[in-house]
Amino acid sequence: MPRLCWSLRLLLVLFALVRLGAVALAQTIQVSFPATQSSSPLDGRLLLLLSNDSSDEPRMQINDTPASQMVFGVTVDGWRPGEPIVIGDNAAGYPRAHLRDVPAGDYTVQAVLNVYETFHRADGKTIKLAPDRGEGQHWNLAPGNLYSRPQKIHVGPGSTQLSVSLDQKIGPIAPEPDTRYIRHIRVQSQLLTKFWGRPVFLSAVVLVPEGFDTHPQAHYPLIIFHDHFVSGFSDFRETPPDPGLKPDYSERFHLAGYNRIEQQEAYKNYQAWIAPGTPRVLIVKLQHANPFYDDSYAVNSANLGPYGDAIETELVPAIEQQFRGLGQGWSRFVYGGSTGGWESLAVQMFYPDHYNGAFVACPDPVDFHAYMTIDLYGQDNMFYRQGANKQVDQPAMRDYLGHTLITVRDNVAYEAALGDRGRSGEQLDIWQAVYSPVGPDGYPQPIFDKATGAIDHQTAAYWHDHYDLDAILARDWATLGPKLQGKLHLYVGSDDTYFLNNAVYLMEDFLKETGTPGHGVAYNGDVRYGPRAEHCWNGDPDKPNWYSRLHYNQMYLPKIVERIEKTAPAGADLTSWRY
Repeated sequence: MPRLCWSLRLLLVLFALVRLGAVALAQTIQVSFPATQSSSPLDGRLLLLLSNDSSDEPRMQINDTPASQMVFGVTVDGWRPGEPIVIGDNAAGYPRAHLRDVPAGDYTVQAVLNVYETFHRADGKTIKLAPDRGEGQHWNLAPGNLYSRPQKIHVGPGSTQLSVSLDQKIGPIAPEPDTRYIRHIRVQSQLLTKFWGRPVFLSAVVLVPEGFDTHPQAHYPLIIFHDHFVSGFSDFRETPPDPGLKPDYSERFHLAGYNRIEQQEAYKNYQAWIAPGTPRVLIVKLQHANPFYDDSYAVNSANLGPYGDAIETELVPAIEQQFRGLGQGWSRFVYGGSTGGWESLAVQMFYPDHYNGAFVACPDPVDFHAYMTIDLYGQDNMFYRQGANKQVDQPAMRDYLGHTLITVRDNVAYEAALGDRGRSGEQLDIWQAVYSPVGPDGYPQPIFDKATGAIDHQTAAYWHDHYDLDAILARDWATLGPKLQGKLHLYVGSDDTYFLNNAVYLMEDFLKETGTPGHGVAYNGDVRYGPRAEHCWNGDPDKPNWYSRLHYNQMYLPKIVERIEKTAPAGADLTSWRY
């Protein structure tokens, strides 16, 4: 009798918790696609999305911030039309680990299939990945991906199994037209085509100078603005701001009407671009999205292929030929922020004679002793720092006051929900794809175990030798140093959102030693920090980050021209582009 009473009390407590939404009942959702969408079996990552925010489709609400809605992912192979796939606790979830963890309540549900294709690479590996289809590796926007219409569901008591049909398909993306100032170029890369076993193209968006068409004898310096995948120049606008634009609020910069500010500053950039006395140069943004990410990191890689050589020996020469570049190392420069910052530094180091200067803003980790908050060489676990009697979870992202927005553990869970085997299309997975050797299964060798966080130190040693930029500088300074003098300029906020300042501190320690006895030539560049500046401070000491990030060209162009005038060889063309 006492045991029966205790059981009854427990049932009453559980019933009350369910009514309060503290405990959700087991739930499964069935997904299928009709033959009208594909008559053949499909491979891919099936994503189930749940949202309690009705402001947009759930597929537009998944991200690595605290505002993210829920995603649950499973990989499908040979999925036939009409065949139901049941998503339950077999799915990897974020920010809730399992579907059973979803609190009782009303939600909007949607499903998306990120379609994979089979690649037969030149290294003998056969793998399945989502090719880029012109959208820059965004699964929620990728042409050809299937999705369902959003619908309301109830999770909890009285709910039944729901059936969802992927009866919609994302349509193609119209190519951006050329304008007076913004042009496009696309070339097939023979190097990458051979590696991937199918045609691979590289593209670029080119901002041509005022008078480009009316000065056919002029030849121009080339400046590569390394960035993520973009279809144009968002910081360049030929018309005044839209008078009817509804102002928004920037959470990042804590400013109302930031969209209006962006349009106003883009228009100012246009006015400065066409003004008399402005040096006439080519500004280029590269497009090298690939099956792993929106960007290749512009270097050769075991998993992505020879993107570095393809860009340097195929795409850049084609750009200079079509748009009348000067075509010499003294006349080429690179700059960029974040991923683009790392790329700018890497290509200046790996192709030191190709470029005459790199302006490196908020670069991705340049020393893997500071892989954000993790020391890949000295720690054993990605998720936490081990103390004497406890483990402290490590942050991966912070706001301007230092509050943690996501931990490394949560960041890994986010990517694991979007794709297994390094196929999430997100940040940790692309670092792994670029820096790691090929694993036995043909996919990138994991740098750490995504379930436990355990770091693979053998893989970390490979990273060290091939892509730790600080380690490479130190190892090769005797030969690299003379080719890099005056070319390296690093800028980062002291409160970078992703802790990228930590690795820059370490690189600065090395650079400050150069020029002293036993340490080769001095680097003769500069390293600067923006006090209290978040991601992505780019070196302007007089203006706030929200403003300076909109004026890369205006910030760096005077420095570039000064460098050209100091270093151009005798007989160099310093006049045809100064009209």
